[in-house]
Amino acid sequence: MIARYTLPEMERIWTVENRYRCWLEVELAAAAAMHEMGKIPGADYKEICDKADFDPERIAEIEESTRHDVIAFLTNVAEYVGPASRWIHYGMTSSDVLDTATAMQLKQAGELILSQLHRLAENLKLKAREYRHTLCMGRSHGIHAEPSSFGLKFALWYDETQRNIKRLEDAISIVSVGQISGAVGNYAHLDPEVETRACKHLELQPVNISTQVIQRDRHAQFLFTLAQIGSTLEKIALEIRHLQRTEVREAEENFSKGQKGSSAMPHKRNPILSEQLCGLARILRANADAALENNALWHERDISHSSVERVILPDSSILTHYMLVKSSAMIETLAVYPDNMMKNIELTHGLVFSQALLLHLANSGMTRENAYALVQKEAMKSINDGEDFQSLILANREIRDALGRDEIAAIFSYDRYLKHADFILKRCGIL
Repeated sequence: MIARYTLPEMERIWTVENRYRCWLEVELAAAAAMHEMGKIPGADYKEICDKADFDPERIAEIEESTRHDVIAFLTNVAEYVGPASRWIHYGMTSSDVLDTATAMQLKQAGELILSQLHRLAENLKLKAREYRHTLCMGRSHGIHAEPSSFGLKFALWYDETQRNIKRLEDAISIVSVGQISGAVGNYAHLDPEVETRACKHLELQPVNISTQVIQRDRHAQFLFTLAQIGSTLEKIALEIRHLQRTEVREAEENFSKGQKGSSAMPHKRNPILSEQLCGLARILRANADAALENNALWHERDISHSSVERVILPDSSILTHYMLVKSSAMIETLAVYPDNMMKNIELTHGLVFSQALLLHLANSGMTRENAYALVQKEAMKSINDGEDFQSLILANREIRDALGRDEIAAIFSYDRYLKHADFILKRCGIL
């Protein structure tokens, strides 16, 4: 049974409590830096460290009057600290706190998502190994093409997931930056060394340059990476949806005891999770588009990005994490039907060997054009009349004269379609 989504870590990251906690950590890191540089006296710094705290309800109460969340936060912290609070936020602007704290939250969220990506990769690797010698029908345009290894489907998704892991590692690195540079980013009231030291305390890198805000191309890359992860999960889900169709039924989502597929039709076993994943991927793409819109701001800053980010950053992070948890569970519990795979391969009475036959005829000395015409003629007859393709080929004197009965019989073998499966899996790092 696919477990319910009950992982609280990602949700905790985006709570008001954690948001303010990150703000406080930024302020304390800046204070630590200024103390190390001799700006804040020891007694005042001790007061700040010992007493600094906040109360979300009190902040909300203050914000009713200030209509400014950071000022409300700072006012509340000052209520705890007392006179030494004059050093808190010294020379800083709101975005120094907001953007650096957001970087901390994105780093936290990204690392959780990364752990789920690794889990998905491991599940895909195990399935690729398990089914590498299981024959299934390969399709192009939705039409039977040639047989292949069912394990290669999982290997393909594993390989793409490895790229997503690298993309997310890069995106986490790109957003894991902080700024303590003042109202327009020019360090007019603070030494840049404060920023360097504060970021080190926070395990972030200082930005090379900012305005009043950290530039939003970084956030766009993070959201775009989440959208790419979503598109991979959609790719997996879409394939499972197809494989679960009644006419195909080569694999299907786990259907647990007591589960119901339809309020009207008791027989229904629907690919509900796969369909859900395909739908949710659209939200990630839409949010990535919004993140791109946030990159262009007026001059050194406006706040048109802020309201958008309060939605898209937590939503995309939580949603990607949710989708990965569900996708991993779906892969773990996937029902696979090799007998149905072979039944589907044989639906076309041997037509899957048409390319092998074509190549053998060309190898025998026949022109490719003549060989193609001969094979296609018998293939169309097999499709239209439902006749066995090998029997039609054996009855064609021109083909039989070129190849002979024994060679034709050898062509109609499935072995070639699995012989390099292990090589591909080794190249993907699965074996």
